[in-house]
Amino acid sequence: MDRKLKLLISDDSKLLRKKLRAELEALDCDVIESENGKEAILKELQDKPDGVILDIVMPEVGGIEALQVIKEISPEVPVVMLSSAGTPQKLMQTLKMGALDFIQKPYSSEQIKKAVEAIRKKAVQNEETEDGQ
Repeated sequence: MDRKLKLLISDDSKLLRKKLRAELEALDCDVIESENGKEAILKELQDKPDGVILDIVMPEVGGIEALQVIKEISPEVPVVMLSSAGTPQKLMQTLKMGALDFIQKPYSSEQIKKAVEAIRKKAVQNEETEDGQ
């Protein structure tokens, strides 16, 4: 994959989105933002990002519901869940629903870097699968 990775971050905290955007752009990613799960679903349909980073607790449509819909419309897209409300039950639930990873807030830059590497690897596999069809 020679192009930049296009990532969607969805979190109701503007401050967190700003911080995460800066970290992702430093990792050579193009960033799309949404402030709730409803917007995340619409942006997934419109912008077709290579990966999604979703907060669990958001207004209108929460991250778990957004994950479910995103996986229905784009089952191959890697989704990383990000939450301060991380319980073992929510962690297991999102992983069973197809989330690639679950990161507890406050996160470290190293966790974000690893998540981006995992998304990039999955995006490359998805492209190779499409090219092979």
